[in-house]
Amino acid sequence: MNDYIYWHLPGFSVFRDLNSTLIDVMKEYPDCFYDNYRVGSVYGTFPGAIWNGGRTVLGFCPKNEIENIIKLYNSKNVPVRFTWTNPLIEEKHLDDTFCNLIMHIADNGKNQVLVNTQILEGYLRKNYPNFKFISSTTKRITDPEKLYSELNKDYFMVVLDYDMNHNEDVLKQLEPMADRVEILVDEICFPNCPKRLEHYRDEALKQLQYEVARPFPCPNRQEKKTFEDCKNKPAFISKEQMNDYIKRGFRNFKLVGRGLPQSVVLDSYMYFLVKEDSQSFIRDKITKRLTFIAQQRQKLRR
Repeated sequence: MNDYIYWHLPGFSVFRDLNSTLIDVMKEYPDCFYDNYRVGSVYGTFPGAIWNGGRTVLGFCPKNEIENIIKLYNSKNVPVRFTWTNPLIEEKHLDDTFCNLIMHIADNGKNQVLVNTQILEGYLRKNYPNFKFISSTTKRITDPEKLYSELNKDYFMVVLDYDMNHNEDVLKQLEPMADRVEILVDEICFPNCPKRLEHYRDEALKQLQYEVARPFPCPNRQEKKTFEDCKNKPAFISKEQMNDYIKRGFRNFKLVGRGLPQSVVLDSYMYFLVKEDSQSFIRDKITKRLTFIAQQRQKLRR
């Protein structure tokens, strides 16, 4: 087993330029980043894919764009991880042309799938066995015995429910399997939210119905979110605490970002991945490259 610590980044499509630039900068300036940190995957969906869960992502993405994005990350030895976690998927949805097109394009043995429901997982395992399958945090597994049972199944990894991030008894029991547990370190949502599963189902329905205007009636809804909000949540794992998890054998950490502004996502990358005395330098490098990419893209549109 290697000593690498893997970070799983959000929004492979919506934050394509940011994520690609970060991966490049990590390779160019390794001394500016914490030791042995690597990008383990980029997760998310392409706009309009009905299998997507967790957050509603509407829109359209042409085939050549799908091919280019997958090739972009895979060429950098980074897996693309699809959030196929819609809990409302039925058998009638399995033949969806767009979602199957995505899977066919990405079916090269390098990529991954987050799963929630047995019906979609079974279909994917049968038709796309070359992918690595990961049990999603959207299952909301908070019973320790069910969690241990999940880890005994044929999953590449299991994403821990963030409400268990600081549960000492659970973490201790997970140590023998720690390298297969992924921990979401900076969840911004309300802790122990009783409406979380209901919210996932609401997002799933909007994904299926291509409808996003109806807001979910969450009593803890925040219109404006910042990285400081994440740091103030009970589930947050600070970079000072990170070594404790690493020493126990945990090697996979996930950062949130789907549905958040890119500025908040960049703040999280700076905080968790970059050494404090290098943050200004790396932020400046990334910002300048993003500006250049945007300018080049604008020229092509003219």
